[in-house]
Amino acid sequence: MSSLLHISASPRGEQSESLAIARTFLDALADRRPEIAVDTFDLWDGSLPAFGPAAAAAKMGVFAGEEPAGDEAEAWHAAERTFRRFDGADFYLFSVPMWNHGIPYVLKQFIDVISQPGMVFSFDPEQGYTGLLTGKKAVVIYTSAVYGPGRPESFGTDSQAPYFSGWLAWAGITDVAEVYFRPNLATIDPDDGRQAAHAAARDLAKAF
Repeated sequence: MSSLLHISASPRGEQSESLAIARTFLDALADRRPEIAVDTFDLWDGSLPAFGPAAAAAKMGVFAGEEPAGDEAEAWHAAERTFRRFDGADFYLFSVPMWNHGIPYVLKQFIDVISQPGMVFSFDPEQGYTGLLTGKKAVVIYTSAVYGPGRPESFGTDSQAPYFSGWLAWAGITDVAEVYFRPNLATIDPDDGRQAAHAAARDLAKAF
């Protein structure tokens, strides 16, 4: 059975635009491909491990060919468990709101936890990095309340989509579709853009 992992980076629940669009995608996918099992990983549910001194030391030890021990081993195993949940999915759905021109810190934490040698990437001193998550397919929903393409720089800059799409490519995930909803807070009626984003999500699900 194929599986899809929804990585939710928004803490806003029913008030979240990115989660609303994600629900539209998932509802349409359930109609189109009911055999796909869906797992939702709410990055705010408290289960995401920290990546602090012990984990960082374990990572550098693994780079050097060493086996982590003690606190370092515990931190490393927590990273491995998180990665296995991620790697176990065939498809991904990411709901990614913009925070301060970039991504929410929990999503960066998730990236830092799973982006480990032998998991997300391999490294060769002469050839550099190779992404290991090949053959995966992802849909990314990007939302922002102020920033939008073509608006003055005083409305923000985009360190959200370039960073996250760059990470996906670096990890080897190149089959990626994107949905954008970027109304301006000053917009009197953002419904047209909202409806277009939901329609795009439905169309992507129907083509899955």
